[in-house]
Amino acid sequence: MKKILIITGGNKGIGSGIVSAYKNNSYQIISIARTLNQLDEYKEVKQIVLDLSKTEGLENAFSQILNTINKDIVERIVFINNAGTLGKIGRLETNSVSDIQNIIQLNTITPFLLTSIFLKETQNWHCPKKIINISSGAAAKPYYGWSLYCASKAAIDMMTKSVAVEQEAILNGTKIIAIYPGVVDTDMQTQIRKSSPESFVDVQRFIDLKESNFLVKINTVGQEIFGIDSLENYQNGAILNVSDYR
Repeated sequence: MKKILIITGGNKGIGSGIVSAYKNNSYQIISIARTLNQLDEYKEVKQIVLDLSKTEGLENAFSQILNTINKDIVERIVFINNAGTLGKIGRLETNSVSDIQNIIQLNTITPFLLTSIFLKETQNWHCPKKIINISSGAAAKPYYGWSLYCASKAAIDMMTKSVAVEQEAILNGTKIIAIYPGVVDTDMQTQIRKSSPESFVDVQRFIDLKESNFLVKINTVGQEIFGIDSLENYQNGAILNVSDYR
């Protein structure tokens, strides 16, 4: 029997930490991302190159990925919506139409679409099924200059809660949760620290977090997310923060 993890954006950042944690716990990994990770540890990871910022062809591609899996030998399957972008930092009116479209596509439309396909394609699978949405504390707290990011993540949180209600009402439903990973030492944090105070008034706080070694390493947060997934001591639709489990 196989334990399977499918993850978007598993090639770098938090995604690579998640891949490492699940791989070390005997999961077969399928990573969907725009680029490949060339490190040796990814030789056993099935990497699928797909631009998740575009809707065209996404439904067919993800359906095909799921249809290649023999459901009769799956012990457990986890799907993690991890890919995301902070987008352009600045007040909403400074964003172009394409800026707005790109961040809403990757952070909201793509996870909604992939979640829908996963639920449909695995409806008759009898193994335990789990969806984990990597959200952010920005879903619950507004930040100056992050209106698109905050709103797109808030949508993910409500989708998580609503889908949980739906899945609890049917036989063989899927468990779904959202997780706030906290401040992690990734390229996104580098982007934040390069912001001007005019576009992001809280930039100094994030600079201080880096200088004080407060940022969490990607492998650490990957292990924490795996640990939360393994606990199962929370309600379906829960919005969880890794800091509460340290």
